[in-house]
Amino acid sequence: MSILMKKRAEPHQNFVNAKFLAPHIRGGKVRVQSDGFVKTYRPIPEGFEGWGVFRAGGDGTANLERNANSLEVGGYLKRLNRVRLILVQPLRHQTWLAYPVHSDSFRQEIGKVEPVTVYLVTLGRAFEQAVCRWDGSAFWFDRVDRAASPHVPRSMGAALRKFVSPEDLDFSGLTPELREAYRMIFTGGGTHRVRCSQERLQKALELGGGRLESFTDQGDHWSTSWTTSTDEVYTSSIDKAELTVLSAGVCLAEEDSSFDLSSLGEP
Repeated sequence: MSILMKKRAEPHQNFVNAKFLAPHIRGGKVRVQSDGFVKTYRPIPEGFEGWGVFRAGGDGTANLERNANSLEVGGYLKRLNRVRLILVQPLRHQTWLAYPVHSDSFRQEIGKVEPVTVYLVTLGRAFEQAVCRWDGSAFWFDRVDRAASPHVPRSMGAALRKFVSPEDLDFSGLTPELREAYRMIFTGGGTHRVRCSQERLQKALELGGGRLESFTDQGDHWSTSWTTSTDEVYTSSIDKAELTVLSAGVCLAEEDSSFDLSSLGEP
């Protein structure tokens, strides 16, 4: 997913020294599109995770200048589609597994109902409802949904501590979606974890022109069988921590910190 921006710099500058706002996942990259050019950068420092203002270099890297402020982050997020999700459990750092609050509306928006990965979750707990944003490729945490009942996470947490089965779960406000989120933790992830792993691997390989055939979980890495664009078959070990997440950045004007998202679309 990329974002088409208007910026004042001339096209021949090719983004060098341009400032842009972007979310960054540890181990991931950011992609920026402007004036017909698309550039992908490896943010420095690589260990940074969060919302930052970066300055593009000429060597394929972008240096973090500062953390983005709440107004900048809010301006970025409000231009994306809003989706309500149930936080299920943390996967790694600020990345969580989540499930849709409303299956029907989620299916209309995304196309299918399944567990998803949400990035940069800074608040929240298991079974809490969150307002997230969908950019066409990834889900980004916006805020905890204060309109949701605070009793739901407590009731589900208490049931989990008592090892109540998903079928026997029963409390006021329980929905089919909440029961499914509960089942995901109760069963230790099960097929949902496998499905999310498969989706991550497929996306990572597709970026390089490959196609996933099969994989097995080996703890800290996956053993994979995949096919290249020329139908050559390879077997590889892929480190889970090295999978990259491409996020979209928006250019910032030098005169101020405003930005303009003129359209959203595929790169």
